[in-house]
Amino acid sequence: MLHGDLKERYVIKIPTLSGSNSEAKRKEIKTYFQQCYKRYESLFNIIADEKAYFQKADPLRHPIIFYYGHTATFFINKLKLAKIIDERIDPKLESIFAVGVDEMSWDDLNEAHYEWPTLSQTQLYRDKVYDLVSELIDTLPLELPIVWESPWWVILMGIEHENIHLETSSVLIRQLPFGMIKEESRWKECTEYGEAPLNELLEVSAGIVTLGKNRDAKLFGWDNEYGSHQAVIPAFRAAKYLTSNAEFLTFVKEGGYENDAYWCREGKAWKTFTNARHPLFWREGEEGYTLRTLTREIDLPLNWPVEVNCLEAEAFCKWKSEKEGIPIMLPTEDEYIRLRDICAVPSYLEWMDKDEAIANIDLEGFTSSVPVDRYGHGDFYDVIGNVWQWSRTPIYPFEGFKVHPVYDDFTVPTFDGKHNLIKGGSWISCGNLATQKSRYAFRRHFYQHAGFRYVQSNYEEKVTTNSYTTDSIISQYCHFGWGENRLEVENYPAKCANIALKYMQDKPRRKAFDIGCAIGRSSFELARGFDEVIGVDFSARFIQEAQALKDNGILRYVMPTEGELEDFHEVNLANFDLEEEREKVAFWQADACNLKPIFKDFDLIFAGNLLDRLYDPKKFLDSLASRLNVGGLFIMTSPYTWQEESTPKEKWIGGYKKDGENVSTLDGLKEILEPQFELIDRQDIPFVIQETARKHQYTIAEMTVWQKR
Repeated sequence: MLHGDLKERYVIKIPTLSGSNSEAKRKEIKTYFQQCYKRYESLFNIIADEKAYFQKADPLRHPIIFYYGHTATFFINKLKLAKIIDERIDPKLESIFAVGVDEMSWDDLNEAHYEWPTLSQTQLYRDKVYDLVSELIDTLPLELPIVWESPWWVILMGIEHENIHLETSSVLIRQLPFGMIKEESRWKECTEYGEAPLNELLEVSAGIVTLGKNRDAKLFGWDNEYGSHQAVIPAFRAAKYLTSNAEFLTFVKEGGYENDAYWCREGKAWKTFTNARHPLFWREGEEGYTLRTLTREIDLPLNWPVEVNCLEAEAFCKWKSEKEGIPIMLPTEDEYIRLRDICAVPSYLEWMDKDEAIANIDLEGFTSSVPVDRYGHGDFYDVIGNVWQWSRTPIYPFEGFKVHPVYDDFTVPTFDGKHNLIKGGSWISCGNLATQKSRYAFRRHFYQHAGFRYVQSNYEEKVTTNSYTTDSIISQYCHFGWGENRLEVENYPAKCANIALKYMQDKPRRKAFDIGCAIGRSSFELARGFDEVIGVDFSARFIQEAQALKDNGILRYVMPTEGELEDFHEVNLANFDLEEEREKVAFWQADACNLKPIFKDFDLIFAGNLLDRLYDPKKFLDSLASRLNVGGLFIMTSPYTWQEESTPKEKWIGGYKKDGENVSTLDGLKEILEPQFELIDRQDIPFVIQETARKHQYTIAEMTVWQKR
């Protein structure tokens, strides 16, 4: 039974991508956007103290105010990137709220680096975004079906992105000090507690599983959902219920957290860092344990599913294996799908049309977990819903995987062997998160509304994470930055950095800014002569590789030679005599046309082959003087290959005719820069981008050197 009017208020069905009536679909999408947007805002009504917005609920995450502004900013940044809108609403806020969601190693989590806006400023911004997107939905041409290339895909992407943060923000709010939150009538939690049922292992028959979806699927999907994967799964046994608080309590009482034998190396490091002795949301008191829910503290409900990270779930499985004398472990993604298949769990579109909820999911029931024996699916319970279920599978791309050009870093940074898939959804999993094809993965120490179901299995999963980068664009830039080419042209980023260091010989060399750093070669080379170098790039995938090189000292990638043949390459910083420079370099993802105010006080700014790829090059150039110290140098290289695909023609700063006269890019640079800069040198520098062993692009860029007056 639903709680009060929860279904009417919160259960919001995802629009399908097809239909016969464009205007009806437009109305459907507008309703979906507005209801999801307001639902997200209603979550934050739980916060009673405005100070809580500026406090870190989790030391590895931003303050809550970031997440409140981030989902609105996402709409603007993606609509701008897709060239659906021309102007921003608030460039400063859209820079502050742009990135930094996961605790990726390239995120900057230093509070001193952020001047957070007030809550009222953030709310005003959210209101403006709401109006802009609503108006856009009213006026944007709509052709059905909606496909990847459609501007409507970007709108749906923004809505589903906010649905993700509805869930992740609720986890953070749950970690705030108890005095900073309040109960809220629209967010009522379950009050059904009791003894937990005795768990048991039930048989799951062998069978073939098929994962992935086609481009003609009915619902929006993230990049990792597309493609195909098939596997033959031998018979195994799975727990009838999700692991309850009662089951996990036995592990805790028997010293599970103190016995390192149950913990992997990563788990032991996490325990040392957190000093954990029980799950995060448990509170230990004189009379036993209580549970922190979204808005309350209650006596530990023994019949609710336990909520833990993957490391804790794995430790429990090792403990139980020892007690039972059988191999107990987390299921693989394939095994989870096999379990779901034999239980005949309806698809999202099927169960959304039922009169009663079939699971504690999509806010259909309460805004908390419920007993593990509440929702049956065949012989098992909670195959979907209640809490997410950790798997032992690190996320990987299906065959045929492609990134969406508007959000190229949604999944790719997680293909690192460090992010495990969670399956099934939780009570607050809405929209795409609640669909049967969704695939989400988090770092193993990460907390979500996630628990686990254990299995007895001998299945060996044939999924590996490739330590070699195989993406063709990434590989080309790896080779461009760190490899040698057959045309014997000197390595371009290294040469540019060396020239810059010569110009800086008699100048202060405290801090350099490398904009458009790609895989980081120029940043590392500049660090030979600077105390500090910050490298930024718009592509999170480039930054991921640069950061991996900084962290590990080694980078591996694959280059095609001919046809299906490939060469494997390894970059080792030690071989370039750049080991010591690792500590002087930092990498950030950033938009060159909308840089954070903290990027300032530089003695050198270098922008390599960047200008003619920017959507607003004049805005970029206008911002440089305020970031550079007096007497500092701005050094830029570019082949001036202006293309409307990258830069709207009206924003080109050269390469066109005006009043019948040629306007070169150098002319445009002088007009913009000379009020604050002096041009002190220019020269041509060739570079080569290799595609295969016998196919190369040979280009000549012009380097101009400008000194701030």
